[in-house]
Parts: sequence; C-alpha cells; structure tokens
Amino acid sequence: MKTEPLFTASSDLYQNELGQPVGPTLKNWVPCQSPPRTPLVGRFCRLEPMAPEHHARRLFDAFALDTSGKNWTYLFAEPFTDYEAFDRYLVETCCGDDPLFYTVIDQASGLAVGMAALMRIDPRMGVIEVGHIHFSSRMQRTPMSSEAIFLLMSRVFDELGYRRFEWKCDSHNAPSKRAAERFGFSFEGIFRQAVVYKNRSRDTAWFSIIDREWPHVKAMFEGWLAPKNFDAQGKQRQPLRHFRADKE
Repeated sequence: MKTEPLFTASSDLYQNELGQPVGPTLKNWVPCQSPPRTPLVGRFCRLEPMAPEHHARRLFDAFALDTSGKNWTYLFAEPFTDYEAFDRYLVETCCGDDPLFYTVIDQASGLAVGMAALMRIDPRMGVIEVGHIHFSSRMQRTPMSSEAIFLLMSRVFDELGYRRFEWKCDSHNAPSKRAAERFGFSFEGIFRQAVVYKNRSRDTAWFSIIDREWPHVKAMFEGWLAPKNFDAQGKQRQPLRHFRADKE
C-alpha cells in the first residue's frame, strides 16, 4: 500500500455553509459495538480471550524461553521468573474489557504461545488499537505471527465496522515499526515524550490502517495465507510483501 504524504492540500475539499473547509459528512455513521469476548480462529492459530486459569502456565513456559529478557524491553512489565507472580499479573492486568487481551494458541500443538490486546476501544468514534503484543519464540517468524494480527484486523473492520485501527510503539523499537509497515500500516509520525515507563521517557511512533485501505490489506493477507503459498513443510513460498497491491 502506498503511503500518502501527511500534509498536502486535498483536491476533494468539503465546505460548510460558511464556506469553511471541513471533513466529509458521514451520512450513515452509527457507533460500533465493543469487541466480543469470543475466539478468533485461523488456520495456523486461534485467539482466545485471556483466561489465566487455562493459559497462564503455558504462557509462562513459552515466555521463559526468552532467557535474556529482550522480548520484555518495550513492554510495560518486567520479565517474570516466578510463576505465581506472572499468574497474578495476568489476573490483575489482563482480564478486563479494555484492554481486551487474547491468548494466541498454536493450532498444531494446542499450546499458548503469545498474547495481544485490543485497547483504547472507542466505539463512538470507530477507533481501536492493537497493543501489548508479546509473541514468544515459539511463534516469532512463523505464520502464526502474521495470522494473529490479521484475525484481529478482520474482527475490527469486517465484523465490527471500525473506521481506524492503530498500532503504536516505542520509537526505538525497530522490529515493531518494521512489523507495522509489513502488515500494511501507514506511519503517521512521532508523539514526543508521550509516555513514561520503566523510569524512562518514550517517544511514541504512530501507525494506522483506515477502513478505505482495509480491502487492499485484506487481499494482501488472504493471498499470503492461501494454502498454495506454503510448501509441505509449512514454509512460505512468497513473503507477505509479494502480495501488496503497490509492490514494484
């Protein structure tokens, strides 16, 4: 998808009765529904609403494979070495309606391998964010990572009719920024000194997909996820970028 310049004069100007430029009228807009606490099912993974009594132990084991703790650097929590503390964290932090956390389950093994959340949910404006993404080494660089994000996108746009899907991250988090662009998000800018966490200042990079862009992003993911794009060992034949509408 082509990224348009952020600040350009539009050729499709709308004016109110006073001759002032305004945004286009949304004639049939109605507020969206909040995301339901129901699973999302794909070919490689499924997303289940967070349930520590079912997911905590296997999530703890999956995250423990990161012995350096580098996967926690840009998250708000520190690495957990104690299972009971991790279980309390999930119960106290990850079981509400906003953020609405999902556990990623590997369809092949049935193991919990990661988590992500829908957050800053604004049904009235039709805006929602994906965040708290923590994919263990069991799902990094596998089709599950991309499919999990696609399942959330599909719920937000196709099922619930939201207008805008946001991705935000620490401006120093290069892997997260690359992932956002790979998934079809457009970079919007840096919010300077937007967050304080872990006793440090964070400039936040903002990305988004809006509803009129979704059909192209959806087609990209569907082309990539098609069974014919994977060999007998489950390895991709073509990368996700191959299916971008604007690829060179």
